Amino acid sequence: MGTTVATNALLERQGARCALLISKGFRNLLEINNQSRANIFDLEIARLKSIYEEVIEIDERVILGKYVKDDSVYQACPEAAETTTNERFLVIKSIDADVVKAELLKLKERGITSIAVTCMHSYSFNDHEVEIGKLAEEVGGFEEVSLSHTVSPMTKIVPRGHTALASAYLTPIIQTYITSFLSGFTKFEETTRLSFMKSDGGLASVGSFGGHQAILSGPAGGVVGYGKTAYNGREPVIGFDMGGTSTDVSRYDGSLELLYNSVIADTYIQAPQLDISTVAAGGGSRLFLSNGLFIVGPESASSDPGPVSYRKNGYLTVTDANLVLGRIVPQYFPHIFGPNENEGLDYDGAYKKFEELRDSTPETKHLSVADLAQGFIRVANEAMCRPIRNLTTMKGYDLSRHTLAVFGGAGPQHACAIALNLGMKKVLVHKYGGILSAYGLSMADAVAEEQEAAAGVYASYDASTDAFTLNEEMSSNHEDKFAQLEGRSADSLVGQGYNKEDVVAEQFVNLRFAGTDTQMMTAYSQDAIQQFLANYKREFGFLLKRDILVDDYRVRGVVPGNEADIDKEDATETEGVDYVDTTAECTHKLYISSKGKYDDVPVYKLDNLTHENQIQGPAIIIQNISTILVEEGCVASITKRGNIVMKVVSSNSAVVITDDEVATQKCDPIKLSIFAHRFMGIAECMGRALARASISVNIKERLDFSCAIFDANGGLVANAPHIPVHLGAMQSAVEFQLHYWYSEGNGGINEGEVLVSNHPQLAGGSHLPDITVITPVFLDGKVIFYIASRGHHADIGGIAPGSMPPHSTKLEQEGAAIVAFKLVENGEFQEEGITEILNSPGKIPGSAPCRNLPDVLSDLKAQVAANQSGIRNLLGLIEECGLQEVSAYMGFIQDNAELCVRSTLKAFAKAHASSTLSAVEGMDDGSILKLTISVDVNTGDATFDFSGTSEQVLMNHNAPPAVTYSATIYSLRCLMDHLPEGSDIGRAVIPCLNQGCLAPITFVLPEGSLLNPSPEAAVCGGNVLTSQRVVDLIFKAFQVCAASNGCMNNFTFGDETFGYYETIGGGAGAGPTWKGQSGVHTHCTNTRITDPEILERRYPVILREFSLRQGSGGAGKHKGGEGIIRTIEPLRPLTMSLLTERRVLRPYGMAGGGNAKCGKNLVYTNDRWINIGGRCSTELKAGDLLKIETPGGGGYGLASSADNKGATVNDTSASNPFEGYVKGGSLAQYEGNQGSA
Repeated sequence: MGTTVATNALLERQGARCALLISKGFRNLLEINNQSRANIFDLEIARLKSIYEEVIEIDERVILGKYVKDDSVYQACPEAAETTTNERFLVIKSIDADVVKAELLKLKERGITSIAVTCMHSYSFNDHEVEIGKLAEEVGGFEEVSLSHTVSPMTKIVPRGHTALASAYLTPIIQTYITSFLSGFTKFEETTRLSFMKSDGGLASVGSFGGHQAILSGPAGGVVGYGKTAYNGREPVIGFDMGGTSTDVSRYDGSLELLYNSVIADTYIQAPQLDISTVAAGGGSRLFLSNGLFIVGPESASSDPGPVSYRKNGYLTVTDANLVLGRIVPQYFPHIFGPNENEGLDYDGAYKKFEELRDSTPETKHLSVADLAQGFIRVANEAMCRPIRNLTTMKGYDLSRHTLAVFGGAGPQHACAIALNLGMKKVLVHKYGGILSAYGLSMADAVAEEQEAAAGVYASYDASTDAFTLNEEMSSNHEDKFAQLEGRSADSLVGQGYNKEDVVAEQFVNLRFAGTDTQMMTAYSQDAIQQFLANYKREFGFLLKRDILVDDYRVRGVVPGNEADIDKEDATETEGVDYVDTTAECTHKLYISSKGKYDDVPVYKLDNLTHENQIQGPAIIIQNISTILVEEGCVASITKRGNIVMKVVSSNSAVVITDDEVATQKCDPIKLSIFAHRFMGIAECMGRALARASISVNIKERLDFSCAIFDANGGLVANAPHIPVHLGAMQSAVEFQLHYWYSEGNGGINEGEVLVSNHPQLAGGSHLPDITVITPVFLDGKVIFYIASRGHHADIGGIAPGSMPPHSTKLEQEGAAIVAFKLVENGEFQEEGITEILNSPGKIPGSAPCRNLPDVLSDLKAQVAANQSGIRNLLGLIEECGLQEVSAYMGFIQDNAELCVRSTLKAFAKAHASSTLSAVEGMDDGSILKLTISVDVNTGDATFDFSGTSEQVLMNHNAPPAVTYSATIYSLRCLMDHLPEGSDIGRAVIPCLNQGCLAPITFVLPEGSLLNPSPEAAVCGGNVLTSQRVVDLIFKAFQVCAASNGCMNNFTFGDETFGYYETIGGGAGAGPTWKGQSGVHTHCTNTRITDPEILERRYPVILREFSLRQGSGGAGKHKGGEGIIRTIEPLRPLTMSLLTERRVLRPYGMAGGGNAKCGKNLVYTNDRWINIGGRCSTELKAGDLLKIETPGGGGYGLASSADNKGATVNDTSASNPFEGYVKGGSLAQYEGNQGSA
């Protein structure tokens, strides 16, 4: 069986009453998580409420012994007797059993029925968790006790803790469901083996089916189903499962592709699960028109009320569009609709609603209802194609080599169009495609997974031979570990009733290169090293010359499913057949877009078709529970087993538009929406190419970069919205290069050249580590577009490692500055010239050249390669659509963004009954930021006048103009999601962030001011401090919300051997309808913070506390979010540096709400606490403490006594806003990583 019970319980927050027991100092860790936010433009930062009711801090602690010196106070602590990773741990605080038992009794008395236990480093040293588990058994009364090391024996306390919580929260619900199910049978368990589908595609018995394993139980069956029926051993398969709320996309190439980390419904799951990427577009996805754009989803009509055609006063959806277009044949649909559930689909009702929608906006009044519905289908198809392209590109696969396996109730109606859009040539629809998820259950393997953490060098790299050598010292350890894990997995399966001789053990090692976080689960064999290297090179395009480390051992015990009736599909069996005609069941009116009219097309029933039949499109084939559309130009054949193979033929004929036609061409809102998806898709694919080809942690793993497309004049067309402080900033860099190189005597820009720059004040940069690489796109000897990428490079020289010195006073101290340089000339990478520039800071006294030149050069080459991939995709779009049309829609996209911004500005001016808005904010050093916004209420033109802002400072928080542009474009985009109450402009949507956003804005930035400093001024703090305060200033002027913590809280530590850098979150400001979120990054940053266990494994520190700073948020009707407390203890002498703001002036409240508390930086040394101020570098010895208390967020509205009580989490109550849509899979994981770079 498969079940969605766990998924629904997690989404709806209907699990068991649960408590979390966690190491002292980390009570809020699983609320803070990695401190990033899912949607960078969501000021509410809405989250589902926590799944635990109470937290108990356990006063226990172990630390790694490798960093403890002989003279340390910890040297006398007892050493852990045994650890799974064979690492040395010291027990610096043992458990007090009496105290823990007393806390457990209190939980029991309060009605808590389930507990999750998570201790620091329990992946290796688990004695304390085991002891707590035994105490819980003694107390009794708990339905579930989930110990994190048994549920998920992997490093990283945050996902491991969440997984234990998911198990504790969901397992009782699952077991209750199973008990209820079995109660309807007599002697069921005696005569039948009941198994449940796990998230990893394997079956588990009733007793071994845990809640954390059940979250993807529903869709997992479909992946098994198409994998076993559509894969022919030669061509990999893309699975396309389109349901009502969403579409699931996956890949199969002979084995199930698994993930080991994901986030589902705000819960981190660290357990094997199928790599299923979910798109918020399904049959029930709602349809909207907004400012001339066609919008599909992510909101869903759900099943009740459902689509308009369900006759329950529902919403217009993709299903309604398919019905109106004739892609659904109502007479073959069951009569289960209407209030009495006895009527058929309502064609007339759907048609009428499309008429109303068409007539609601001037942009669509000229369209027929069919064209309107067809437009929504095209946009929905493009929305579904975009993640498929990204998913395959990200992993280095050639999409055209794949077969598209389509299933789910709605999938076959879109199959041909999806394949055509993706350049795929073959579609397979299984005869049980409508129920393939259920069919797959009957073919699934029984699986028992066992895993243990590891730590060591798996293979050493020898520079002299340029080869990797297996670490023989660990070989015996590998064999011992696998023998133990195999025994446990076999015992588990035998306990489920299987024969031991039927168990097949699959062995894996989780490998990564030293100094990286990119793990790859690799089959264990003599060829494991080569397999890891091959997989790494395929996915990332290169290999690192570093040792290979092993993080985990894993055994997957398998009892193969029954394959007696399974025969792999082979599309070639439909070739060479002497086809015979067959008679259609009837004809049906289908809208043919190429003809612009409805035509009668034949309708066939699959049950009546044979291997000798071939169906020419357009036609419709009816399955028992789904409808298959054979599009015009496609051909469907029937295999011997009754399945359908469709061959997709592309016309490859671009429509050529003359220059005169471009000048008079009107914007087609359907094409506008499609081109928006395509342009953004190209920018996103560039990002994936850059991540693949880069080498540094900053770009490859933190994904601290942005990619964008520009028109022939340097105007921004599409900027993938990942790094807030990069938004819109690259346009200034591109425009400067055009002006520079086309100035007299500079030689212009020629084919085969690539440009590079980073100068903040002169060349449109943000700060020096952000280097922009710009590639012109030539066609017939003429520049038609530009492609650019900006990446944060880890070091480009200067007075401090990382090129972010806290006390710089001149730009030259912050690293190499590039105004204009041709990185590639005549097709050759100019390594000598760029090396000279990167090493030039070494000529300045007290400064150093680039400290990691090989990585920087490699990453610059990766940026060149990423730009080239963008060019290929853009030229492909031109080949498909024609240059003139692509150029025209680049302009239309910018016009649309401009329209949205103008409408938004007018709405705010109207709401404030004033065309002039103003605000003043102070910086901690006494500097002033001042803004006056003047809006023309008729046109939406606006002036953002920063006159009155203080002069530039002899510090480094000066901000070049590009930073203000980025902060402004970010703020404007946020305003569109938070329009004033009563606004009549409807839903404002900008599909591509582009120069149109700033077209209505005139900036006044006084020269020599803090926001427009001289070319010599230091600026590294402007990007990370002042940017936040500019956003505060804009939101204050518009009265949108209270101030957030206003700082990125930059923190570095290290010595002569290493350096570490992080930014720390704080409280978010409250707004008119929301509480401020706590412990999160806001506005211009969204960086993830290192997991506490990883921090302590890699660096000589103890993280003593990482929790919320209670009481730091401002009071109000809606309370401001709480800041963070982060306390670090060095284990040897270290230099620790801070670059912070809001340590003097408090974040403002709004509309009567209270100000938040400002931050505080403290050092504990020589038995006293010392306030060290907002910006400092200090030497700490072993045993000292550095405590960082970050600011809270301001409150909103006048408070009553009850307003400031309760949870600090800004939850979305108990419902998912998109009605069950759960974003998952490796694509969501990648987007989450980049969204938090």
